Amino acid sequence: MFRHPIRARLPFLLTLPLVVALSAQNTSSSVNDIEALIRAHDYDQARGRVQTALRNSPRNPHLWTLEGIIDSITGKTADASKDFETALKFAPDDPAALRGEAQILYKSQDKRAIPLLERILARDGNDNTAHEMLAGIEEKQGDCKAAVEQFALAGTATASHPLSLESYGKCLMQLQRPADAAPIFQQLAAALPQQTWPRYDVAVALADAGQNQSAIEVLAPLIAGDHPDPDALRLASDAYEATGETPKAVALLRQAIVLNPDEPSYYVAFTGLCLNHDSFKVGVDMLNIGIRHIPRSSSLYIARGLLYAQMAQYDNAEADFRTAEKLDAAQGISAYAIDLTDLQKNKPEEAIEHVRAQLRTHPRSPLLHYLLAKLLWAQGNQAGSPAMAEAQKEASAAIALKPNLNEARDLLGDIDIASDRYGDAEQQSRTALQIDPSDQTAIYHLIVALRHNHEQNAASEIPALVKRLSLLQQQSLDQETARKHFSLVESKTAQSP
Repeated sequence: MFRHPIRARLPFLLTLPLVVALSAQNTSSSVNDIEALIRAHDYDQARGRVQTALRNSPRNPHLWTLEGIIDSITGKTADASKDFETALKFAPDDPAALRGEAQILYKSQDKRAIPLLERILARDGNDNTAHEMLAGIEEKQGDCKAAVEQFALAGTATASHPLSLESYGKCLMQLQRPADAAPIFQQLAAALPQQTWPRYDVAVALADAGQNQSAIEVLAPLIAGDHPDPDALRLASDAYEATGETPKAVALLRQAIVLNPDEPSYYVAFTGLCLNHDSFKVGVDMLNIGIRHIPRSSSLYIARGLLYAQMAQYDNAEADFRTAEKLDAAQGISAYAIDLTDLQKNKPEEAIEHVRAQLRTHPRSPLLHYLLAKLLWAQGNQAGSPAMAEAQKEASAAIALKPNLNEARDLLGDIDIASDRYGDAEQQSRTALQIDPSDQTAIYHLIVALRHNHEQNAASEIPALVKRLSLLQQQSLDQETARKHFSLVESKTAQSP
């Protein structure tokens, strides 16, 4: 998903204040002495005093909490966790033990911290740090709705905490609230004035909220000078196009391509501009350059196929769609969470045997049937070959077990087209589109199938399908832009492609 490596996490960690002063609950001189030693940073002597006291009072939660504090401070995290757990066994609502254990679990982003933080907040609903920590863990667990609620309750506590601001803004974007995310990212940019990536995040949120002129103003420093960031140029191009300044949009996108000619999304974005303004030949010329630089990018062939279809050059369009299918075969397989080490080592025969062995154990797994079909198809996609026949059989078995498995229907459509069974391909594609109207593979299969159907009404359907596919391509590109969340880097001066 990301072109750049995800940035290293910021060196920032929230901590709940551990209450060392337990004297109000236990006034023994032993506890007072231990607290004094901890404040004096004499941890070895404090630990000795605690252990001596515990031999006399092994069920005293305050002593266990004190030992947990000492172990936590001295880096003995596992021991500290056991100490706090023991304290909570004897006193389930001990504030210091709750905070100590919650802090340890928070550091490792362990979801077991959630109920502890909730218990802390049940006692003190105004504990902003606990709200912020709870929000951070819920965001890491994928519960953005709950995280946003907790971030809001934390109030201004997050204003100086970049990691929290980043998580808060990210969740607001996932909840389709870009207008609310923009000011959060603006706070992040203010907290990290030497970094450029927060400005990009601000601009993404503003553009997604329809505030394109504001996005352009935020991006201005990132696209100026001798080393403009190509991703910022691409985003600025989108914003200028949205404000009706197409020449500026084209110029910025061309500049992005010159700076980074190996990024396929820039060429696809250029295709979108050409489709919007009926400049199909210009788009084809640019994609030809892109394909020379990135010959194995399936997205470029799909984009060029769209342009050819708009120009009614259906032979060229069909050839590009088929090339995209072949290039996408291995990528489609790798999208599934099955460890095919042999495939990654370019040993497809061993990968096939690996899946066959799994199928013998799990004969009713639609995913395994589909995966075997995909591997076989990648091995021998020649009409009439045994590999193709078996691929068709396995894809059909996958659909029989799971009728809404569109990946298998798309594969069958591809096999039907390669075998000149255009009527069957049309049927598979239409069924797939009933299941998922945004299935782009099914759309371009349908375009190819209808082109070989000589009925007049079939031919008249093609232009509408091309426009539909173009729109879906643009939506995918917009979603990719909104998802980009990484550290912007200065680009070296690039040569013209």
